[in-house]
Amino acid sequence: MIDPVKISSMRLGGKKLAAVRDQVTAAVKPGVNLKRLDDLADKLLHETGGEPAFKKVPGYDWATCINLNAGIVHGIPHAHTIIQDGDIVSIDVGLWYQGYYTDTSTTVIAGNGSKQQQQFLAAGRAALKTAINLARPHNRIGHISRAIQTSVEAAGYNCLRNYTGHGVGKELHEFPSIPCVLNGPIESTPPLEPGMTLAIEVMYMAGSPEVIKLKDGWTIAIKDNSISGLFEETILIGKKTPHILTASLP
Repeated sequence: MIDPVKISSMRLGGKKLAAVRDQVTAAVKPGVNLKRLDDLADKLLHETGGEPAFKKVPGYDWATCINLNAGIVHGIPHAHTIIQDGDIVSIDVGLWYQGYYTDTSTTVIAGNGSKQQQQFLAAGRAALKTAINLARPHNRIGHISRAIQTSVEAAGYNCLRNYTGHGVGKELHEFPSIPCVLNGPIESTPPLEPGMTLAIEVMYMAGSPEVIKLKDGWTIAIKDNSISGLFEETILIGKKTPHILTASLP
């Protein structure tokens, strides 16, 4: 069922969050420390009239999760971490606005990246685009998961298996979970219905999918130290087609 109040708030919140994400991403440069990016995000999120979503997570005190290279999710934006030329930097940020959450991530190269790095990130963007296109009524979560896995693996990379995308709305993390790999028959996965709002995430790495949690208690990193990427959009399943609520403005 489509809730017009929810959709109106999430459309507006998603537009505001996309602008914040894009401004923070534009500030990614060699020599910048991660706290500076987090401070910028915190300022911009409050200027929307909403609140940083991640600061509502118990025990987490930052507006963003920022990861470098082998870090894949939940990275803490420490002041002592300085971006170097050629680093792969993922920015994950969320907004609570008018009672609803939106969530988005993107990954970029700081300074001069290699052709291999550019190809790696292009694969993640392509996988997310393919997955979102399947977020339609009469499909299932499994169609999204299979699309992510097939696209990423066809490019020669692996998907994160321990963490998932998720429903989003009144809470930051809601039912259903959206794995980056298909586990079992598609028919056993939840159906997609108009009005559902989902945070679809492509989380992947160039090497082995095995991960470790760092000593900070939050950061998840690739065990073999290979590069990783993270792309995420909050989407609305419409009556016929998906709508990206966190799309960048033209």
